[in-house]
Amino acid sequence: MGNVEDITRIVVRLLVALVLGGLLGYERERVGASAGLRTHMMVSMGSALFVLIPLQAGMEVSDLSRVLQGVTAGIGFLGAGAILKHNDKDDIKGLTTAASVWTTAAIGIAAGMGREATAVLSALFAIVVLAILRAPDKSGKQ
Repeated sequence: MGNVEDITRIVVRLLVALVLGGLLGYERERVGASAGLRTHMMVSMGSALFVLIPLQAGMEVSDLSRVLQGVTAGIGFLGAGAILKHNDKDDIKGLTTAASVWTTAAIGIAAGMGREATAVLSALFAIVVLAILRAPDKSGKQ
């Protein structure tokens, strides 16, 4: 793993990814979404790992585009599994959860690349969107 400085950097980045993913996952779990706390934490930490490992191996930041493309495609596939279309053309469930999983992956990538401030700010914005800007349900309640 390296020296104390390297270990500290890895631990901080992974913890930031886990905590921020957990915040989004907690909100999703609280409302009964299909992907909750553990899923969001794993997506965020996994995304952080996908950029941390190549950086540790000496890959240049400019060469990470292929890694990011793979993570983005994989997360898109995971998010698609959360989307359910029902018989009614307007009855689609899981789009917000899929979007939150996608956003969580991006937050994990930011944390993994050492952009903790960007990760935190993005997570705060996501919490605002998910928790505060909640659309009223069909009965008119919020």
